[in-house]
Amino acid sequence: MTILVTGSAGHLGEALMRSLRAQSLPARGIDIKPSAFTDMAGSIADRAFLRRAMSGIRHVVHAATLHKPHVATHGNRDFLDTNAGGTLNMLEEAVAAGVASFVFTSTTSTFGAALTPAAGEPAAWVTEDVLPVAKNIYGVTKLAAEGLCEIFARNSGLPVIILRTSRFFPESDDDPDIRGSYSAENAQANELLHRRVDIADVVGAHMLALEKAPAIGFGRYIISATTPFSLDDLAAIRRDASQIVERLFPDAGALYASRGWKMFPTLDRVYVNDRARQELGWQPRYDFRFVLDCLGDNREWRSPLAREVGSKGYHDKVFDEGPYPAD
Repeated sequence: MTILVTGSAGHLGEALMRSLRAQSLPARGIDIKPSAFTDMAGSIADRAFLRRAMSGIRHVVHAATLHKPHVATHGNRDFLDTNAGGTLNMLEEAVAAGVASFVFTSTTSTFGAALTPAAGEPAAWVTEDVLPVAKNIYGVTKLAAEGLCEIFARNSGLPVIILRTSRFFPESDDDPDIRGSYSAENAQANELLHRRVDIADVVGAHMLALEKAPAIGFGRYIISATTPFSLDDLAAIRRDASQIVERLFPDAGALYASRGWKMFPTLDRVYVNDRARQELGWQPRYDFRFVLDCLGDNREWRSPLAREVGSKGYHDKVFDEGPYPAD
């Protein structure tokens, strides 16, 4: 029953390990970096290490990756070796070990250019059926890894679930305009309307995926907070998001004003989690309505797990401009 978690020193990996330990579920965390949640330190590019790490494993969550923040600091080969080659190694060793389920943590960044409609067009309604148009090496290698997962599910009978997670990191936005106009808390509360999810809900989705994978066989799901918007709202939120938010949440304006917060003027995309809710039985808790309720009660709206994991950053050094250098 032991669950292997790769990337155990990262945001999601630590959150998973914390949750599994809290439930007294046997888990083994691996990461290239030692940490309190890393049981074995080593690289997913090292087949011998992976073979040892996979011993006695029944389920796998593969969360280890190079992220978008690494695009400006790492080479293309690094991304290929880790995100594509490392995932191939994980899949081959999982098949050899006879694991019962394999969950791959992907990203909504794979959609790339498909997320930005042309000027004057409505916001994008992003479901799993949208064709990705990768914008950088991060997106390319995560899509390649997804393709490898699908091949192994079909050809090797390995039950695989891919979870395309939206933003859950607590760091400030890399966009200087956003950082200059909104506090991190304000911006991230806004994002729960259309492109963010709390890490506690992400962990919940991964646990359900591990459970459901054998019956599903192969699936790909968007993991983002449930949006209050519908298809009919897409043109309006691209023109004036505040007007639609006020219509849907009449108390939002006063609650935001009490904090000195403001809504984004426009929204360019909406991530849709219907398939994950229907097929995985996922019920995310931390949405925009939850934020407003917490503001009204003067209590914290981020999950206890999000606060426990906290901010980790993505690099060993601190950068003068922004949380990480933009590519």
